[in-house]
Amino acid sequence: MRHTLSFILFIITLSIGSSALAGSVKRALFTIGIEDREPVFSVDAISADFYNSISFFTELSNLEGKTITHQWMFDGKVMFEKSFEVNGARWRVWTSKTLIPSWAGTWTVNVLDDDRSVLESKSFEYQ
Repeated sequence: MRHTLSFILFIITLSIGSSALAGSVKRALFTIGIEDREPVFSVDAISADFYNSISFFTELSNLEGKTITHQWMFDGKVMFEKSFEVNGARWRVWTSKTLIPSWAGTWTVNVLDDDRSVLESKSFEYQ
């Protein structure tokens, strides 16, 4: 019984340890500006009357050595992609897109890993 309990505790510890080491997207958001490598504030919609540019910011955790891609999608089409090499345990990156009024609608940015699996997906409205 004691050996069984020790084994179960070992497996739980192993499981907790490996998930703590797993990489992740800690933050992902749209913003209209970046200052000192940080978004000025989060937005989920912008108006063509005031802005024609938007940035997508991500903070990555424990993905060092990986390649991460921002994939900008509109109307079911990939409009832009930018890949980044992650060179630290905490890594902040962003991409920006200049928009034209005929591109009004829902935009989505997918954060892709090396295998092109989606780690995170966020959308905003361009009005």
